[in-house]
Amino acid sequence: MLISCGDALIDFVPTRNADGREAVMPAVGGSCLNVAIGMARLGAPTGFVGGISTDMFGRMIADHATASNVELALATRSDHQTTLAFVRIVAGESHYAFYDAETATRNWTYRRGSVPFANVEALHVGSTTLVNDQGAAETKALIADARMSSTISFDPNCRPNLVKDKPAYLARMAEFASTADLIKMSDVDFSYLFGDERYHERASALLGQGTSLVVITRGSNGAIAWHAGAGQIEVAAPRIDVADTIGAGDSFQAALLFALHKQTRLARQRLKDIGADELRRALSFAANCAGLTCTRPGADPPWSHEMGWS
Repeated sequence: MLISCGDALIDFVPTRNADGREAVMPAVGGSCLNVAIGMARLGAPTGFVGGISTDMFGRMIADHATASNVELALATRSDHQTTLAFVRIVAGESHYAFYDAETATRNWTYRRGSVPFANVEALHVGSTTLVNDQGAAETKALIADARMSSTISFDPNCRPNLVKDKPAYLARMAEFASTADLIKMSDVDFSYLFGDERYHERASALLGQGTSLVVITRGSNGAIAWHAGAGQIEVAAPRIDVADTIGAGDSFQAALLFALHKQTRLARQRLKDIGADELRRALSFAANCAGLTCTRPGADPPWSHEMGWS
């Protein structure tokens, strides 16, 4: 099984009403839930770990995840309210306003011994859950138990408007990166975390500390990956008509993990030994899945019949 741990929320995505005025439409989202949905829709056995409310929005989240074949037995249901995020698209980038005080996601706690890690091939973590102290601490405890048998995937998916103490946040992201076998981040995240540092320099440092694969996505400019054995690999993004970019990075992450799983290259040692051709195929598949996601509004990753892995 593949597991994603973290945020589950409702995005209010921009649209227009019949009179042409700006409006918003609720859509299930949350980076880590999106990753779980993306993996499950492509056909991987997938579970979600995190807090989901029992309120109206929480029921929307649970129904959506279940309809996408995500196993929710490991999620924690509570009567805390659902996190809400309002989205605006500025210069092609999604900008968010979060309402996340005392929510089901913020109040999630890791139940030690609740996850059968011997049956978990990979654990993915990241995004807004790691901004607050409790979410970060609970996720660290989860990773500590998972590392013995499961590959750790990490996407910081930074939300600067939630960060109150940037130096502390940067130190926290570095700590999570030090535990990860696979790190993926967008070029925007990279700039926030590392400023003007060159991609290959930071990738080399991450590989040197034990990470097996580092990937940076660059929107319409495609993605670049670095691997100790396979070297540097670059793949193009498909040419598409963009509806919005919400969930594109999550779709890429989900598809990459799925492709590595299908190639039996997701287990820690198998990932270390992956060849350049296999890695290029996985990255290209991920880029195409992200591209398809961008052609429709909201975080709506593709299903297996739309992508046809073979």
